[in-house]
Amino acid sequence: MTERSGLSRRGLLGAVAGATAATALSAATPAWAADDPRPGAVRPPTLDSYDRQLVKSLSSDRALEHLKVLSEQIGPRIGGTVSEKRAADYLAGQLDKFGYRTRLEPFPVADKFTAEIGDLRNVLPNDICWQAGAAPGGKLNVTVQGPARDVGPATAPVWPADVAGAVVLADDTAAVRAAFVAEAASRGAVAVILLPADQTFPRRASAFAPSGLTDAPIPVIGVAQVQKRLLREALAVVTSLPLSISTTAHRGLISNNVIGERRGKGSNPPIVMVSGHYDTVIGAPGANDDGSGTVLTLEVARVLAKLPTEATLRFALWGSEEQGLIGSRYHVAQLAQDQRDRYRAVFQNDMVATSWDPAIVYWLLSFTGLANTATDAVRASGQRLGYDAQMVGPVTRGASDHQSFQEVGIAAANFSWRGESSPALLEPPYHSPEDTIAKNISLERLQVSMELIGTAAYAVARRR
Repeated sequence: MTERSGLSRRGLLGAVAGATAATALSAATPAWAADDPRPGAVRPPTLDSYDRQLVKSLSSDRALEHLKVLSEQIGPRIGGTVSEKRAADYLAGQLDKFGYRTRLEPFPVADKFTAEIGDLRNVLPNDICWQAGAAPGGKLNVTVQGPARDVGPATAPVWPADVAGAVVLADDTAAVRAAFVAEAASRGAVAVILLPADQTFPRRASAFAPSGLTDAPIPVIGVAQVQKRLLREALAVVTSLPLSISTTAHRGLISNNVIGERRGKGSNPPIVMVSGHYDTVIGAPGANDDGSGTVLTLEVARVLAKLPTEATLRFALWGSEEQGLIGSRYHVAQLAQDQRDRYRAVFQNDMVATSWDPAIVYWLLSFTGLANTATDAVRASGQRLGYDAQMVGPVTRGASDHQSFQEVGIAAANFSWRGESSPALLEPPYHSPEDTIAKNISLERLQVSMELIGTAAYAVARRR
C-alpha cells in the first residue's frame, strides 16, 4: 500500500521506529502549539484568530478522561441496556456542566441477549472484554460452570468421553446449529460456546447472539474471533480450563439520545450540530467505535460553550446506532419541517482516533456523495490546518447517523480516519473486544480530529 505523506506511526503517532501504537499512546500526549505543524501535515497551519481560540483550548487529555469512563468503567454499551443508560446519564451530566440545556430523548428498542465468560483459573488474558452474545433460544438468566472441551467443527464433532458437566466449544455452522446443541445437551454439556469463522484480514468476526434455536435446555453463546483464538490458545497449554458462563435477557428496553443545546441569536436562528453515537455492539468496549466520536463531541461542546455564535449549537450523542441508526432516525422523525429548515450542518463523528497505522486517510463521507456545508467546512479547516493531502471526499457512504439527516435533505456528513484504499477499510479491532484505549486509540489522531471539527463547526456557527 502506498503511503500518503506521512500519517503513519512515525508521522501521525509521533513514535520512534518500531514502537507499537500502545507505546506511542502512553509515551506522550499531543503538545503542539497553535501555529506548530501538526504530525503528518503537509505544511504549517494558517489559522485565523477564531481557529486559534479553538485549538488552544481543545484537549485530548480531557477527552481521554471521558473515554476511560465510557470504555473502561462502563464498557460495552448495548442499546437499551443498563450500561447504555449509565453512559447516557454520564454524558448528559457533562453537557449540563458545560452550561447546555440538556435532555434525554427516549425511544423503544428490541430485546438484547448477552453473556459473560468467566475464567476460574485466571488463565485467559484480562486486557480484552469477555462479553459475548447469548442465544435467545437457549437458557437465559443463568450461570453455569464446567471445564472447557473443544470438539472441533460442529459439522463433524469429535466428542471426548468427559462431555458431561463440560462447557463445549465448537466451530459454528448455522445449518447444523440446532442439531449440534441438542446433541451436546444430550451428552450432559452444561453450555455451548459457538466459535465464528475467521474473516478476511483486516476484518475480525464480532461476538454474536446465535439464532435458530428454540427452548434449548442449556446456555448457548457466540463469541468473537479474538475470543475464539484466546480460548483455543489457552486450551493448548493448560490441562484444565474451567469456565463460568452467565447469560442475561434484557427485555422491555428503552434507549436514549442525549441532546445539549445553546440557543443562538435572534428569533429562529440557524442550527449547527456536532454528534457521535455512544452505543456499541455486544462484546466491544467501543473505544474508537464510537467512544472517540462521543468524546470529541463533548470536548468541542466544552470549548464552544465559552465562545459566542450566531447559530444555535446542538450536540447530540446517539443511542442504538449499531442497531440501524435507530436513535438518530427517531430524532429526525420528531423534527418539524421548520426545524429541519434551520439546520446549516451536522458534523457526525464516527471512529476518529484509531491507532491502526494504515488508517492514514481522513474521509469525508456523504450519504448522497455530494458536497454540502458540512463537508465544505471540514475541507476548509483541513486546508488551514495543513491536512489537504490526507483528506478524501466527499465520498458516497451512509451507515452512520449523518444518513438519517441527509435522508430528509439536511446538510450532514460523517468524518473518520480509515484505510487509504476505501472507507470500508476499517481497523482490525472494529466491533471487537480489542476496541480498547490501549489497543486502538491514538491521542494525536483524536486531537487532530477535534481541531478539524471544532474549527469547522465554529466557522459555520458564527456566520450571520
